[in-house]
Amino acid sequence: MRAVSADELAPSTEAWPVQATGLRVKAGSRLAVDGLDLTLGPGVHGLLGPNGAGKTTLMRALATVVRPEDGRLRLLGRDVRQRKTLRTLRSRLGYLPQQFGFYPKFTVRDYVEYMAWLREVPTTAVPAATQRAIDRVGLTGRADSRLRSLSGGMLRRAGIAQAIVNEPELLLLDEPTVGLDPGQRVEFRELLRDLGDGSCVLVSTHLVEDVVAACTNVLLLDEGRLVFRGLPGELARLGASDGVGDSAAERGYSVLLREHRSAA
Repeated sequence: MRAVSADELAPSTEAWPVQATGLRVKAGSRLAVDGLDLTLGPGVHGLLGPNGAGKTTLMRALATVVRPEDGRLRLLGRDVRQRKTLRTLRSRLGYLPQQFGFYPKFTVRDYVEYMAWLREVPTTAVPAATQRAIDRVGLTGRADSRLRSLSGGMLRRAGIAQAIVNEPELLLLDEPTVGLDPGQRVEFRELLRDLGDGSCVLVSTHLVEDVVAACTNVLLLDEGRLVFRGLPGELARLGASDGVGDSAAERGYSVLLREHRSAA
């Protein structure tokens, strides 16, 4: 690893939303996350890496969808291996998978309300929480449209709305900008910065520029291992005079991958 972020220098991590030590997680029969040590505090953390790096598997483990093979993982102060605490933990999480299922005949409002109910948002608070989430992703005018009628970008925004409807303390977004046009991506960056103000947000993406523009911290995963953690500016500095890409940050990303693989 080439750098550490400021939150790693904090005196205590006991109450941090994500604490992983020696984490190993399988994707099928393949070990996709291999001995990961990671702590994440409040803010927006961008997770980068090539296809097959283990990003989605890590997100699934943090969302408690898959159980770790080995190591220690605590989320919001709770050990994920203690099954009796999972229900409470999941009510405090927000998760947008890379591919998510839905009922095509549901309206946007139906869908977000249903997910609010699953996350145990108090019944009396569900209508207001649903409307607030829909408004925040810019779907106010399509709240009563059926999901099957939405474009790919709108459907993705509905997915983001369900992920934030319970105002989660830990928000996990896997490729959230797929299908969004350039203007929507700019709006989404603003939303990310707002969400990271009071919670821990982890965003997995292939778009380096989105990470640089919206994230307070950058993580680079390759072959299941964390090979870089630092500030967006540090990533750009690494690509100031070397690497492949259209921007300094993209070149820095390519430099890090090249160095990691040449050292392996």
